[in-house]
Amino acid sequence: MLKYFVMTAEALIVAAILTGAMRGFLTLVCGKLGKISSLVGTAVGLVLAGVMSYMKNNTSLVDTSLWNLRIYQTAILAFIFALVAGILKVTLLKKWKASKLAGDIVLCVSVSYLIAMALFYAFPDVMGYPHTILLVDSNWLSTDFLFKIIGIIFGLVLVCLIQMGVHRGMLRMPKAGAYILTLCLLAVNTARQFTAAIGVLFAKNMLTDLINDIAETTGKQMMDVRHEFFEIAIFSTNKMEVFLYSTIALALVIPVALWIKSFVIKLPYSNPAEKRKIRKGWRVTRRWANLIVITLVASIFTVTTVKVYANKEPSLSPVEDAEIADGNVIVPFEAVEDGHLHRFAYYTDSGKEIRFIVIKKPNSTSYGIGLDACDICGETGYFERDGQVVCKLCNVVMNINTIGFKGGCNPIVIPYTVNDGRILVPIDGLMEYESKFKGKKI
Repeated sequence: MLKYFVMTAEALIVAAILTGAMRGFLTLVCGKLGKISSLVGTAVGLVLAGVMSYMKNNTSLVDTSLWNLRIYQTAILAFIFALVAGILKVTLLKKWKASKLAGDIVLCVSVSYLIAMALFYAFPDVMGYPHTILLVDSNWLSTDFLFKIIGIIFGLVLVCLIQMGVHRGMLRMPKAGAYILTLCLLAVNTARQFTAAIGVLFAKNMLTDLINDIAETTGKQMMDVRHEFFEIAIFSTNKMEVFLYSTIALALVIPVALWIKSFVIKLPYSNPAEKRKIRKGWRVTRRWANLIVITLVASIFTVTTVKVYANKEPSLSPVEDAEIADGNVIVPFEAVEDGHLHRFAYYTDSGKEIRFIVIKKPNSTSYGIGLDACDICGETGYFERDGQVVCKLCNVVMNINTIGFKGGCNPIVIPYTVNDGRILVPIDGLMEYESKFKGKKI
């Protein structure tokens, strides 16, 4: 039941740590203004995530990679504003109260925007899981549906505890330490966003002009420059755990600092009552430190052991037999009427296999039909997991109702017609995508 949390665990854990740290930081250094602005940023982020979740599950208008690119670009800019405002706040603006207020406003707005973008990036898929699961299970009272929802709730509780612990821990940090730690966390996140942005731009062929300009300026071969960008794009895909573990490691600085502070710093007291109050305060501080450690250790366990179990390498179902006649691959309705994913193929004269998938849409008489490949992940193909169609390479869950529409990691749209209880897929339409396949049979 944990798999629905594990699917987006990394993004949620990072969002929880960043949100908790930024909320605590703003409250600590900007007082009431920081507290209010951080709450506004949190609310805006969750509302935007809800809107995005609805659009992804009910329309074909959302290209997730392009939306993520916009988040990366604007968040990097907001980080720069926050960095400048923070530097000015602790240096030049101490002398002028009016300027200090202006610096606080810039800092609060930019950091609150980063809070909103962290939540906007991490939560749409999670908010859409109940809808996606219900499309498959049809009955919200079924045991399977309830177990899946329990898994989501368990994950969200963990994320909330991480955010709460980091937030409370930051409030007990010295201002200088809180500023440095928040800066480091945001720097790691910005580096992740930068490499991810390069990956999206490279995949969308939006770096061609820049690559040409760099090649002309430096005298390098264009292919060499392109390969350098390709290495960054690959790093953003294959090494994202580096940023995750760096974020967790930085968050663990908080409990260590609080433990040391609670045992080293001795506050003065004038009577036994004050002593008891101070000791109680340190006990509470250590409890928050313990909570941070427990939840972060649970997070590491989730993204390692649990993730490996939940994301075992899936195997694609075999290609099923289909009649070839009159220039079409013919799939009868009765062969795909069960609501499961079915895979068919046309073999060219050279033996190349061009695959496509067919699945009957939930609570509908229509079918989702598309190439067994997408523009982003290539011919790695799709598989069925718990009644959902999932991309084998990137593990993105498809909305079955949007299969047959362009956008995101959806299967490439192919032409077809329906006639006399049969689906007719023209061979000419499949041959247009021959280059997408390398010919290896699954």
